[in-house]
Amino acid sequence: MLTIIFFLSSGLFLGWSLGANDAANIFGTAVGTKMIKFKTAALICSVFIILGAVVSGAGASHTLDKLGAVNELAGAFIVALAAAITVLWMTKAGLPVSTSQAIVGAIIGWNFFSHTATSISSLTKIVGTWVFSPIISAILAYLFFHITKRIVERSKIHLMRLDFYTRIGLLIVGAFGSYSLGANNIGNVMGVFINSSPFQDITLAGLFHLSSIQQLFLLGGIAIAFGVFTYSKKVMMTVGSGIFKLSPVTALVVVLASSITLFLFASQGLHNLLTSLHLPAFPLVPVSSSQAVVGSVMGISLAKGGRNLNFKKLSQISLGWVATPAASAILAYIALFFMQNVFMQSVFK
Repeated sequence: MLTIIFFLSSGLFLGWSLGANDAANIFGTAVGTKMIKFKTAALICSVFIILGAVVSGAGASHTLDKLGAVNELAGAFIVALAAAITVLWMTKAGLPVSTSQAIVGAIIGWNFFSHTATSISSLTKIVGTWVFSPIISAILAYLFFHITKRIVERSKIHLMRLDFYTRIGLLIVGAFGSYSLGANNIGNVMGVFINSSPFQDITLAGLFHLSSIQQLFLLGGIAIAFGVFTYSKKVMMTVGSGIFKLSPVTALVVVLASSITLFLFASQGLHNLLTSLHLPAFPLVPVSSSQAVVGSVMGISLAKGGRNLNFKKLSQISLGWVATPAASAILAYIALFFMQNVFMQSVFK
């Protein structure tokens, strides 16, 4: 049992890192504009992330499984650890990097070490979302900004009432975004452990059923929540005020646009509906909340004519996005070598 807990610890560490970096971005703009207190945002974010992970987390995790099926617990431990260390390194620098990119890089590092072929189709699908998710988020934010601006101007609502509605809206949309994030990104945290899960399905009185995968996702969701509470405030402030100065209303637009983007790539129900109607469906792929939020902020900036956009901060963030998968892959490869040849633990079958 202690061995199992030890090997799962890297997944919990990665969950903590995701909570510290990616997950908090759902409420980053709300906290950055001082519309919602950090503790309130962290509590709501944590609860709905756990719900999303347990209830709807299975869909996006299958794409990572196709990219590289890590089939030994020791190998999964190293893959998650390499991704977590990479994310923590970027987090300490205050950069909202992608946990998705970190875990994908680590899985590719495992593929190279185990001489497993990397699925090019799955990799192409995942990398495509890295490009299109911030673009989709920027487009949504651009459209929502103009719609919201027109509604506010025509309604001539009092500033105090507008402030109240905005705070309520941020709480509701933040909860929705947190649920979508849990459903979408839990695959990053615990997906590599699915093929070597140590848990058994639990059924109580024939009414309550919790699968082994859901138990993994519950642990990962709790770890994410812990990361939100303990280490996310710095990244929240970077996204909320470091890239572009946001008003409370534009902060609501940013959260709404990024939340919808996450939902599009997380909802198995929406995917099945579009497929049944013979329409193009969004792939079920873990995408980065950081990229979605940054895309939304850029969309707002473009809607305002591109003024006051912090290009230096954007260039630093972009550099982090490029370096993350490469650093994670190299770190995973080196750590796998030590685990197998120094600690004599099999990292692949």
